[in-house]
Order: sequence, then C-alpha cells, then structure tokens
Amino acid sequence: MSPTRIIIDCDPGVDDAAAILMALGSPELDVLGVTTVAGNVTLSATLTNACRIVGLARRPDVPVMAGARAPLLRDQIFGKYAEIGAFPAQLVGMGRVEPAAENAVRFIARMARAAARIQSPLTICAIGPLTNIALALRLHPEVARGIRRIVCMGGTFHASGHRSPWAEFNMLADPHAAAIVFGSGVPLVLFPLDVTTKALFTESHVAAFRASGCEGGRALANLLTEYDRSDPARYGRLGGPLHDAMTVAWLLRPGLFTGRPARVEVQLTGPTIGQTFADFAAPSPRAAVMTGVDEPGYIALVSERIAASGRAGHRGPGAGTQKGKAE
Repeated sequence: MSPTRIIIDCDPGVDDAAAILMALGSPELDVLGVTTVAGNVTLSATLTNACRIVGLARRPDVPVMAGARAPLLRDQIFGKYAEIGAFPAQLVGMGRVEPAAENAVRFIARMARAAARIQSPLTICAIGPLTNIALALRLHPEVARGIRRIVCMGGTFHASGHRSPWAEFNMLADPHAAAIVFGSGVPLVLFPLDVTTKALFTESHVAAFRASGCEGGRALANLLTEYDRSDPARYGRLGGPLHDAMTVAWLLRPGLFTGRPARVEVQLTGPTIGQTFADFAAPSPRAAVMTGVDEPGYIALVSERIAASGRAGHRGPGAGTQKGKAE
C-alpha cells in the first residue's frame, strides 16, 4: 500500500513537536511539508521551532514554510507559554533545517490543486489555528477537491476549555478560519479536548522518551520536563496529554479511537467566541468527532514512533529528494 501523503499544518508548541516527530518516524506517512501558523507563539517562533524539530528528525528533504502571522478577523491571542517563543537551544539543541521560501498558504493550495488534477487527494494534519487552511481553501475551488480529509486537533464539547472556560485554543485563536474549514465540504476528523485529555503521559513515559536513543526523544523529554503538563486537579490523576499527536496516531491506527458522525460549527462572536458545538443527529454529516481512545495503545504507538524518528535507516518515502515539487 502506498504511504498516506500528508501536510502538517502546525504552531509548535510541545504537542506539535511530538506530532511532527511521530509522523517523520512513520513509514506509512509521506510528509510532503510542514507549514506553520501563528498560534501558541508568534509566527517567527513557530517557524524556528518547526525547523528545529524537522532537523532533530534528520529530514532535510521535508520543506518547512511560514504562513499566516495573524488570525483572519479577531484580535490575536497566543498560548499559555507564549513568552517562551522559540524552544531554548539547551532543551532541543541548535540543529535545524532552513525554511523554504514559499508561503505556507500557497504551498497548501498548490499541492492540493496538483493532487486534485491527478485524482489523488492528500490529507492535512491540522494541529494549530486553521488560518492557513482557510486561506488556501479560498484561493481556488480545486483546493477542496484535492484534500481527502482534514484531521484536526481542536474544539471541546463537554470538557472545559484550556484557554477560556468554553473554548479550546485552536478554535479560540481563529474561529472565523475554523468556520470556513468546517463549511468547506472537506471531510473532517476532529479530536476535541474531550478525547485528547483521556490519554495522559506520566513521568515514566517521559523517561522512556529520554531513553529512546534518538535526539527527538531526548528533546521532547526535555520540553515535557521543563513545561510540565500534569494537572491532577483537572484530570483527576497524574500525567498530562499530548493533544496534537492523536491526529497522527489516528492516521496510523484508527482502530485505537472511537467517534461519532456530526455536523460541527463554531461560535464567531460574543463572550463565548471559539466555542464549538455539534449536531450528532444532522443529516449527511461531514465530520467524525472522536470520543474515545485506547490509552495504553495510543501511548505505546507514540513512544514507538518517537523512538523511530531520526534513526539512520528511517528516511521515509521519497527521502533523498526535496519534497513539495508537484506542479
């Protein structure tokens, strides 16, 4: 079977780093490019962080590009650790790939249109605010036809938000972009906080990352130690989630997850801006909202693929040539 062709659109972020490393450690996935957007931190910092993570995985063949530096309409907000900016070198090292010159939005649109023309749609792994993807969808109608699905970390339906009481950060950061993506007709697989907080990584899992024998694993362990995600008062037990990595895990082993079809929308104005809501009885739903996860299986998969990232022998499909060249 041919590997699944994906673009990772992200705002690194610790969670994003785990997702990128996982994807680059998985031969089932052909990562065409990593595109960045302002979100957890500024655009310049997300670009630097993505370049460092791809460098840790030893994948200079994967282009990294910068996209939107601000949301479509609302005032800009940043994540909990915005003051960190770029990952400190003492945690992740100085190695990095150089960013590509192409704008991320144009790259997404170009690759999707090329995929539409050859009738082989690609998948977008969306783990930041959806600004880049919304802009790409608006550039040309062929873009939507070239996207098989968008696998997205975002939203919350029952769990409390983690940037406001009612909203998950990616939706809150650019709800208008989310509305465009949700209404585009492209099939959506959504990982809300309701499911991402059901799988928690403890100190023993972090120690396993550190002992994995790869630079990416050590860097991820350093980040998780420095920016502790454990919150027993919120989660009811020790440990913290790696929200974004679930999108990659679903692409590799969808059987680890359960979900329900729904139509999903987002609040665009007022005090509950960014709140997501779902109609699970809607006719012809275009979204699958994930509701359950096999926690041990998910954690084992993340650990396995983090350990595989950057190993001399794993280069992924098409390695040795610069990706993103489809016209």
